[in-house]
Amino acid sequence: LMIMKLTNVALALLTYRCTPFTTTSVSSIRHCSALNMGLFEQVPKVVAPKAFSPPEPRPLTVTDPSYMPNIIRGSLALSFRLGTGIFVLGWTVDSFFADEDDTRYSLKIGPFNIRDSSTVLHEAPRPKKPLILYEYEASPFCKKVRETINLLDLTVEYKPCPGARQGFSDDLFRMTGRRTVPYLIDPNTQVSMFQSADQIQYLLDTYGPTDKSKYDVKALWPVTFEKFALITSVLATQIRRFAGSTRQVNARPDNEKMKSLELWGYECSPFVKPVREKLCELCLPHIYISCSRGSVNRDRMVKKMGRFQVPFLVDPNTGVEMYEAFEIVKYLDAVYTTT
Repeated sequence: LMIMKLTNVALALLTYRCTPFTTTSVSSIRHCSALNMGLFEQVPKVVAPKAFSPPEPRPLTVTDPSYMPNIIRGSLALSFRLGTGIFVLGWTVDSFFADEDDTRYSLKIGPFNIRDSSTVLHEAPRPKKPLILYEYEASPFCKKVRETINLLDLTVEYKPCPGARQGFSDDLFRMTGRRTVPYLIDPNTQVSMFQSADQIQYLLDTYGPTDKSKYDVKALWPVTFEKFALITSVLATQIRRFAGSTRQVNARPDNEKMKSLELWGYECSPFVKPVREKLCELCLPHIYISCSRGSVNRDRMVKKMGRFQVPFLVDPNTGVEMYEAFEIVKYLDAVYTTT
């Protein structure tokens, strides 16, 4: 009897402390219930492949000619979207001759040592907790939001919902009664919402520069001009052969319960793209650390690893940390599939 009473008290406290994320009471109750249930789920155990050793990083190098078509398709997709997300908002070059002894990130090209940053994001509000986005790689609507996340240099946890019917789509349906993606949750402000255009505006208003006069809003037109963004995002998805739109047949059925992997990269990189697609097809939750040009996260990686290169994957489920896009893809297939 005492155990039952203690259990009821604990559940009551959990329900009390779970702050609703939506404006409707039904959605809030669903969201709190989903969070409470997650506390009791056991994380599956996986191990790195036998005798696995992370490859040596080789920046901007295609180590196998068979990978070249994938890189070319990624580059074409990038061009359709006019390179949106390559640079952070307010990108600028600080110096062409940065001190080579500086421990911060810089790009060495011939006699130049280029140091860049953002003129506006240093004073923009930064979320204390990662935002959460239910999305999938091939969705043109999700792509616009992910590009905005890169522009604002935000860290976001992605919950893949391939085709808006698989992966975390069931969780989304339990929370909201809908499977529509993208769906954004901000645990810092207790706000959640559907509709990509609303999400983009929310991100700009909440985590963009506080002084809007310091940057040209028209610079955001590749994501805010709806028709252009939709058409070019669809073309980019077609070039990538709709990768990330369906769950991989042999993906482990418990992948959604894994600890979130950590991926450093940026949306339009043709090297990062195949890793993102694979994470989506395997329905693996992952925290995406934006590393567009001018991002402060480039400095963070240099401080952490002594170098900068993306994609960079950190897997808390196995303890593996590794570079090299196509080796990461092979690793994910080896660990998170049934065959």
